[in-house]
Amino acid sequence: MLDEEKWKTAISKIGRGEIRVRGYDIAQMMEKLTFAQAVFLILKGELPNQAQSKIMEAILVSSIDHGATPPSALATRTVISGGNPINASIAGGILAIGDSHGGAIEQCAKKLQQAIKEGADLGHKAREIVKHLVEQDKKMPGFGHRIHKVDPRATKLFQLSNKFGISGEHTKLILAIQKELAQQTGKEIPINVDGAIAAVISDMGFDWKLGKGFFIISRTPGLLAHAYEELTREKLMRNLGNTDPEYDGTGEREIG
Repeated sequence: MLDEEKWKTAISKIGRGEIRVRGYDIAQMMEKLTFAQAVFLILKGELPNQAQSKIMEAILVSSIDHGATPPSALATRTVISGGNPINASIAGGILAIGDSHGGAIEQCAKKLQQAIKEGADLGHKAREIVKHLVEQDKKMPGFGHRIHKVDPRATKLFQLSNKFGISGEHTKLILAIQKELAQQTGKEIPINVDGAIAAVISDMGFDWKLGKGFFIISRTPGLLAHAYEELTREKLMRNLGNTDPEYDGTGEREIG
């Protein structure tokens, strides 16, 4: 019988009295790194420079909460209202994060990174992307918002990214797409925070497949706050809907 092959990981090394993450001693990290820097390290494999640290902090703060109505917050409150523990409630909220809620970072980053890899002129590529979207009657992920006409988080993230020299080809492309959307649709459709994060993490060299993860890391403290508030301020199993639903299904009928 062949010996089972050992698992291999390049993330952490654990031994008796020793914990190293990407080669760095955890005790030293606790003293010298911020949480955002540690997140950058564990995902990227190397420590961030000062500019990357600032942007990572901004990204993790930007999506920490957006009220009680988004699916993840509502799911968290609903699960804990059913008498479940906090960990189950937060898990419920995270499971509510999907392509329509939190997924635009991943979707947008994928489009941007694929376009940059193809190496075409940015203006031409932006026209091509928007033309295809218009023909397919689809929306560009990372654009528009149900509440904000201009997303203040996106504006600030682009400002900081430019200030610290992070802005690169992916940011240039998404800004070109914004202009092209206005020209081809006749509507001003602003970049939202998901689109801004998608462009900035792409400029920092993160794989688009990590996109949804950035949202999860940022939003989890907010979900904890919602779970705790629901637990300590509200009655269990309360009505979490705004109104009683109006039934519009099949009328009364009998079997047989």
